[in-house]
Amino acid sequence: MGIKWFTHILLLAGVVSASTGFAAQINGRSSTQLIWFNDYYSGRQVELVEYLRLAVTKLDEAGKFSLYGYGRGSQDLNNGDGLNGRLYYLYADYRGLFDKVDFRLGRQFVNNSAGTALVDGGQFDLRNIGPIGFNVFGGRDVVFGINGEAGHSGNYAMGLSAYLSGFRNTDLDVSWFRKWDDGDVSRDILGASFKQYLFNRLKLYGNARYDVTAEVFNEVLGGVKYFPMANLILTGEWYQSYPTFDTTSIYSVFAVNRYQEGVFRVDYTINNMIAVNAGYSRQDYGDDGVANVYELGCRLHPVSSVEIGLAYDKRNGYGGKLDGGQLDVAWDVTKGLQLSGGLTYDVYKRDFYLDGSSRETAQKYWLGCKYKLARNLQASLRVEDAITARDESDVNGRFVLDYDF
Repeated sequence: MGIKWFTHILLLAGVVSASTGFAAQINGRSSTQLIWFNDYYSGRQVELVEYLRLAVTKLDEAGKFSLYGYGRGSQDLNNGDGLNGRLYYLYADYRGLFDKVDFRLGRQFVNNSAGTALVDGGQFDLRNIGPIGFNVFGGRDVVFGINGEAGHSGNYAMGLSAYLSGFRNTDLDVSWFRKWDDGDVSRDILGASFKQYLFNRLKLYGNARYDVTAEVFNEVLGGVKYFPMANLILTGEWYQSYPTFDTTSIYSVFAVNRYQEGVFRVDYTINNMIAVNAGYSRQDYGDDGVANVYELGCRLHPVSSVEIGLAYDKRNGYGGKLDGGQLDVAWDVTKGLQLSGGLTYDVYKRDFYLDGSSRETAQKYWLGCKYKLARNLQASLRVEDAITARDESDVNGRFVLDYDF
């Protein structure tokens, strides 16, 4: 289905440009990938994948009408499952109707502060009518499963939002989002998002979602960023999540705990060669389940062509303990060639797994390279091996050929 739709978008672009007398501009990216990995159920997997992203613009004299598409086709080379295609989006976009309305028609990703969805439908944005703008979207809710689309004709999604417009330092919107499953309301969410800049040094932000059917705030975020200097950022955040599920899902009857997390982080760029960061977060899982997480990291540029990243994190409390570190290196050998590599090493203990007394390790090593074959053609390769308590070796990799047109 997805491959046919991509053919149709190219034909439509040609017909429209020919009928209007304007030369449509087509650009995008073709990404051909060979992927190999171990699947827990199917064993060794080798897949050939093609990602295609298209933008067809300048379909009218004013340049307001465009077409956009993005999809994926894959072939399993081991199990012979045949060609599997996914169409992520394919829509027509028109900007500035009467200088007040933008709209999109087709398959598209839609979102507001209350929810997100992939729909076959439309989205309309009303602006330039004063300090408040309005957005509405709706259509068939597209649900993907392992082997393609898993939804049915009874899946729909709709959203409404109102937002402030024309305020340079202030963003605010309130919204509503609803989903239907075979005619029954499965999600009903109210949301709001806020962002405020003060004195060129302070940023306040927050998001909240209220589940109307469960009568609970299922997500709340509040934060502040302070910039005392251009090269120093201080961040403080508080996050709360209370998992809720579709009303039509069996999981909606399960009892869950509220999760809360407080975060403090410092990012400091010392000079062009050194940048450091540190952070602490306290995680509260409910029922006296608390964990503390500490993070340290730095980015080094000993020479302009080399970047080194170092990171260390330590966790203790609910669920177990972990000490781990990561190293990654990237070297721009020439303008067209980059070599990279890295490793991760973790020592951990899981309190509620098996006897809870053993210490285990997990390691990952990887090598990669990127080579620019031409101005619009690039090849890259990444191979990694993971060593865990379950597998002595788990090699996987990806070869990518990107062509921009």
